[in-house]
Amino acid sequence: MARRITRALTLLPAFALAVTAASCAEEVNTSGDSKAGGEIELINDGALTTCTHLPYKPFQFTEGGKTVGFDVELVDLVAEDLGVKQEIFDTSFESIESGAALDTGQCDVAAAAMTINDTRAKVMDFSDGYYDANQALLVKKGSGVSDLASLKGKVLGVQLGTTGEQYAEDHKEEFGYTTRQFEDLALLETAVKTGQIAAGINDNSVLYDFVKSNPDVEVTTEFETGEQYGIAVRKGNGALLAKVNEVLHAAKKDGRYDEIYEKWFGKKPESK
Repeated sequence: MARRITRALTLLPAFALAVTAASCAEEVNTSGDSKAGGEIELINDGALTTCTHLPYKPFQFTEGGKTVGFDVELVDLVAEDLGVKQEIFDTSFESIESGAALDTGQCDVAAAAMTINDTRAKVMDFSDGYYDANQALLVKKGSGVSDLASLKGKVLGVQLGTTGEQYAEDHKEEFGYTTRQFEDLALLETAVKTGQIAAGINDNSVLYDFVKSNPDVEVTTEFETGEQYGIAVRKGNGALLAKVNEVLHAAKKDGRYDEIYEKWFGKKPESK
């Protein structure tokens, strides 16, 4: 049965949305409140289940048999506030960004360094942005590839279902390269490192992290895409979304967000 958590902070009108999970025939009733204080239901008793796609270091990856990272610690704050533990469910990024993982009841929230955009917002609801990102280009040192124009006649690697893939597709006719899809970030980075492809495009922070331990590759340019990551919930799950935003705002105000950020990126976030 779903774990029901009630916050009696305010009395707010609510309506029930019924979702049938693909994994079972049980109806799950989730509050449609748009403000904190409503009724929150979780798909597993005593746990906040998070869909993610591994690895995507330093946001979520496996270390010492445990899933760790920046996103993991942020969602831990939400779970702690709800009085439960976070459980990680590793699934394909396609199923996350399409909304399928949330719609079929695989998880309560999705936290996968996922950029907020209009297409995804049609199939899921996003928290306020919690991390700023741009796209960047990863190449082997000495390759002579400095930008997209340098890739004419070459192969640019992309991660399936990402905004990096979309950016690459939008510009390939202009610059004359072809693209090759990879299921996850690690495969993409390895393909660049081993010379299978001329370059790879992905979010700047994960590529800079890879360069730290792989001095034979480098990031040669960034593309100002002005992206923001958000934590997602199933469309209409306003009560849980409000709780996520409430916790994120509190963590930014009391310094916990800055501490987690510095732990994973080695510096404090830029003030706005």
